[in-house]
Amino acid sequence: MQRSMDASQRAQVREIVAEILELDPEEILPASHFREDHGADSMSLIDILGSLEKEFDVSIDETELARMVSLDGVLAVLADAEAA
Repeated sequence: MQRSMDASQRAQVREIVAEILELDPEEILPASHFREDHGADSMSLIDILGSLEKEFDVSIDETELARMVSLDGVLAVLADAEAA
């Protein structure tokens, strides 16, 4: 079950991703791919996962990293984790 995140949560996630990838938040588009478009590596994705777990007090399985390739993917994984 996936629930929708509000605008402030989406902005917060974008800020977290931008900080880890060392980008301006405006550069993180919903469908842009972290690896292909922003040069992220697997450690960056693990950092994003850990930061989301800490910030939103959720548990995200590392198998979800495969879905966390874009902002849309991260938001979907986080929404699923919050609904669990």
